[in-house]
Amino acid sequence: MVDDKEKNMKCLTFFLMLPETVKNRSKKSSKKANTSSSSSNSSKLPPVCYEIITLKTKKKKMAADIFPRKKPANSSSTSVQQYHQQNLSNNNLIPAPNWQGLYPTIRERNAVMFNNDLMADVHFVVGPPGGTQRLPGHKYVLAVGSSVFHAMFYGELAEDKDEIRIPDVEPAAFLAMLKYIYCDEIDLAADTVLATLYAAKKYIVPHLARACVNFLETSLSAKNACVLLSQSCLFEEPDLTQRCWEVIDAQAELALKSEGFCDIDFQTLESILRRETLNAKEIVVFEAALNWAEVECQRQDLALSIENKRKVLGKALYLIRIPTMALDDFANGAAQSGVLTLNETNDIFLWYTAAKKPELQFVSKARKGLVPQRCHRFQSCAYRSNQWRYRGRCDSIQFAVDKRVFIAGFGLYGSSCGSAEYSAKIELKRQGVVLGQNLSKYFSDGSSNTFPVWFEYPVQIEPDTFYTASVILDGNELSYFGQEGMTEVQCGKVTVQFQCSSDSTNGTGVQGGQIPELIFYA
Repeated sequence: MVDDKEKNMKCLTFFLMLPETVKNRSKKSSKKANTSSSSSNSSKLPPVCYEIITLKTKKKKMAADIFPRKKPANSSSTSVQQYHQQNLSNNNLIPAPNWQGLYPTIRERNAVMFNNDLMADVHFVVGPPGGTQRLPGHKYVLAVGSSVFHAMFYGELAEDKDEIRIPDVEPAAFLAMLKYIYCDEIDLAADTVLATLYAAKKYIVPHLARACVNFLETSLSAKNACVLLSQSCLFEEPDLTQRCWEVIDAQAELALKSEGFCDIDFQTLESILRRETLNAKEIVVFEAALNWAEVECQRQDLALSIENKRKVLGKALYLIRIPTMALDDFANGAAQSGVLTLNETNDIFLWYTAAKKPELQFVSKARKGLVPQRCHRFQSCAYRSNQWRYRGRCDSIQFAVDKRVFIAGFGLYGSSCGSAEYSAKIELKRQGVVLGQNLSKYFSDGSSNTFPVWFEYPVQIEPDTFYTASVILDGNELSYFGQEGMTEVQCGKVTVQFQCSSDSTNGTGVQGGQIPELIFYA
């Protein structure tokens, strides 16, 4: 019987020539030749002898495991990182003699060839006229990294060109793609990530494209959401598009006031103006559209006139829901902008005041906006004759979420001694940095209900990071307070975790106190 351990052992069998066996058999062969009657005096080489050897192996190791990389003894040795830095500027370095022996893995040896003229069999002239850069390449390496390069160099319609012009890709983006193909490294920057995504899409390098999308999603904010929305539609990235809409809907006024909004194309402008869940005042939407029209006139080399602004807006003007504005906003804003005709202005005034309303080309139904969600962290509330008092001290709690949300405000307890008005300074911080704050007042009717206090703009909250919510109240000395607090609350599809904050100087913590609710959009 074969031992069970031996059964489970992986074996590698190969032929190995043994010199000593050859010598022994050579001697035996010579003796046999001398004693035989039919022997010949001619000497012949003995037959090569092989023996089957079985080696027991436990684990297959890579070159890097067998030959761990050591730091060079002298400073003259060049590291892969140094080659990367030097090759980024295409210094066309000639590696040191026997440079292959310096690097134990194929990845490191391949990296030396990145942007290096050594053994290059193709060159790319990358960039628009006047801003080109000539970059070396190695067909085999490129074909292994991209099916487009494979078809270009080894396909049925391959052309044997020594130089290939690529005017639609930025040199920095092309270099970033080459670095991924040669070095298996992803090096992205905010100012080149979109161009790198374009290059990765063009040459079908999906893992690099996915990394670009992830980079954009993590850096997504109200400032760049509109531009990224336009680009995500161009690159056909539905997940990124959805993320952009989430930011634009929740932080609509910030997004519309950003410089990036003026850089979007007309189709994206229409889709934003048509958006039903846009969480913004209509006067803000109107002013943003005029700002876009002004920049578009410059792009089209048109004079900055009211007529041209209306011309570039076209039918998109009627997607602005002007009849849903507050009357003051319309009278002091849209009506005096000059963009509307006299008849349109009169008809909208009649729409506000007349019993028989005229027909309008503008959408007259208000947007639905977003419905805020409330995360309540206490199971009960109470009041006592000596609690909860406010003397300029801070009530604070830390929280974290598992999905991106937008904190719109806090729900706070009010007076336990009848109706009263409170002044509240609310604040939201991350690692000591203030992300949002507001000073406002709210009226308490003496009930144990919570009363909302809002930030000026919703604050974007990233998952898996603790944030600090704080409030300093000034008003009636006594109020309700929460008790039986929970460390984790499930609110719809969002899980919220709570922990005590060192900023809290008035007694609020996980188990009890103020800030019973987080109000957010998700």
